[in-house]
Amino acid sequence: MVLAQGQRRDIGQIVLVGCGRLGSVIVEGWLATGAVDPARLVILAPSAKPAAEVARAAGAAINPSPETLAQAGAMVLAVKPGVWRDVAAPLAGHLAPDAVVVSVMAGVRTAQIGTIFPGRPTARVMPTTAVAQAQGVAALWSTTDAARSIARALFDPVAEVVELDEERHIDVATAVAGSGPAYVHAFTQALARAAQAAGLDPAAALALARGAVRSAAASAQGEATLEQLIGQVASPGGTTEAGLKALNAAGTLDEAVEAAVAAALLRTRQLSG
Repeated sequence: MVLAQGQRRDIGQIVLVGCGRLGSVIVEGWLATGAVDPARLVILAPSAKPAAEVARAAGAAINPSPETLAQAGAMVLAVKPGVWRDVAAPLAGHLAPDAVVVSVMAGVRTAQIGTIFPGRPTARVMPTTAVAQAQGVAALWSTTDAARSIARALFDPVAEVVELDEERHIDVATAVAGSGPAYVHAFTQALARAAQAAGLDPAAALALARGAVRSAAASAQGEATLEQLIGQVASPGGTTEAGLKALNAAGTLDEAVEAAVAAALLRTRQLSG
């Protein structure tokens, strides 16, 4: 059973292939929200994972015989792009003909997925790790309405789903939203270090830096534009305005962020082979 936009929808068994970092947070989000009934969840993972063990205790099946996959309405591929073919190929023949494939793998195109799962409805989703707390964002692109509907049913309860017009934009979403939280954490770390350099003790510096980012995230939940949010803090001629001017002197901040996204985008495309 899956919760889709406030309603339950029976799409049969859900198979999650891979329970690494991303697979684990997806499981955590599904269990925390009740988005997926654990009795309908199958997790295939080569080694024991804490999230999988929690799911097992709630009723999920872990590494059952491949024959049970015939009951699956959807298979979510959450394995590393470099090994996905070796993992997926032995499973393809066990899926029902109408089972949908949902990929959360960076860089792997639907055409490539089609070489292992020919003719199957396919969706690509790039979620952030905050799906674990049901506060993620997830980019979505699909070849069919059926696959799009099931992908939304799986991710609407744990993320803000943003549908994209072209598959190539999934790579951009990966570089921006998928990688973006790490950029923010790196900025928070730099802010804390700057606070220490200005005289604060490490604990106070870190608490204040984390608090600043948490406050910014909270205010971003509203309807105000980013320019309005900046203006709410940065009064003309004030301290924040001075800091912002230093932060982006000669466009250095914009250039650094653009370079980070470009590098992540290049790596995503390299992963696609």
